[in-house]
Amino acid sequence: MKKETIKDREPVWIALSEFYLDTELQDSDFLRIAFTIIRSPYSLEKVEEINKYEVFPVLQSNLLVTAGEWTGFDKEWLVNRVQESLAERTAFRKRCIEGLFLTLKWMQADNWKKLEKVYYELNTKRN
Repeated sequence: MKKETIKDREPVWIALSEFYLDTELQDSDFLRIAFTIIRSPYSLEKVEEINKYEVFPVLQSNLLVTAGEWTGFDKEWLVNRVQESLAERTAFRKRCIEGLFLTLKWMQADNWKKLEKVYYELNTKRN
């Protein structure tokens, strides 16, 4: 992945990582995440793809453990781990991620609905 792409993606990865914390997100969290996406060069649809293929493979396991991380992931660790995951990606791994995402996306469904609502409200106000 190019340096420019990583620089653009880092804030999005960090914002999306909040979906994987063992805690309930507040309205202020959704606002912050939505603002991060709006400031990024990516559409919400592209951010959903980034979540699925870049953040989900690294962090989903946190939601499956009894006492997962709840205070926040180390930003440097997260960025490095996402890059490592992408570097190790094969067609087979991509298919595995797609299958696992289909099975577990319900764990994020409410958060995505709330984020979409906030995102579109903010975008409407901006335009």
